[in-house]
Amino acid sequence: MKKNVDEQRLEAAIEPDEKMNTVHDKVKFEVFGEEMLEKSVKSSGNSGRIYLPPDWVGHRVKIIRID
Repeated sequence: MKKNVDEQRLEAAIEPDEKMNTVHDKVKFEVFGEEMLEKSVKSSGNSGRIYLPPDWVGHRVKIIRID
């Protein structure tokens, strides 16, 4: 897959040692919302799946991988 110009510039700007460190660094997110669930992603064919309550249908959600 061909990288776009912005991705190439970003990679050129990051030193190789810094690239290695960013893979395992954690980032803090602050999110305001109505409810929160913590679930494990289950395998589903070639991707993953999370089931959410039916009353969440039609609402916007944000998913953050925590490990």
